[in-house]
Amino acid sequence: MTQNKFFETIKVLDGVVYNLSWHQARYESVLNSFGIFSYQDLSSFIKAPKHGLYRCKLIYAIQNIQDIEVTFHRYIKKQIRSLRVVYDDIDYCKKYLNRDALDKLYQKRDDCDDILIVKNSFITDTSIANIALFQDGIWFTPANPILRGTTRERLLGEKKIIKKDIKIEELKDFSQLALLNAMIDFDIISNINYKM
Repeated sequence: MTQNKFFETIKVLDGVVYNLSWHQARYESVLNSFGIFSYQDLSSFIKAPKHGLYRCKLIYAIQNIQDIEVTFHRYIKKQIRSLRVVYDDIDYCKKYLNRDALDKLYQKRDDCDDILIVKNSFITDTSIANIALFQDGIWFTPANPILRGTTRERLLGEKKIIKKDIKIEELKDFSQLALLNAMIDFDIISNINYKM
């Protein structure tokens, strides 16, 4: 049952596994939310390729936490130049393996590269990344994202971004946008085009 399956996407570059402690923390948090307080050490499952950039996908299920599936996929960065604004009350608070709801929203992008999800009038995330918006020398990230990504959590902890409720009508007040996820870290997109 895919609703009880979850995954982590972890960056691996030339044999180095990035930010694993943050992925371990989220994995443990998901298990805790189901009343499970014994964990695997995720590092023991990752036999990283020695050369190249990979997206490590680590899948686990609540029914059998001993069984963790790990795959490696060569990573090619997707170019994002335009975002279609879509409105929805989607609930994707954990990194579920089943992404049907997100995929359905992504299909609404039309001729854009990705979507920008608005929930209850507030900006949240794209289909694959948290975001940060730049204003007056400060990078702000939406206070209530669809998913609290590991990169977002790390950058909040490092005080590089600040949480803020951002209404869709305030989008024009920000001069830059950055995408945040495990593979691209903090990726500033120049001259992003928003389509309403």
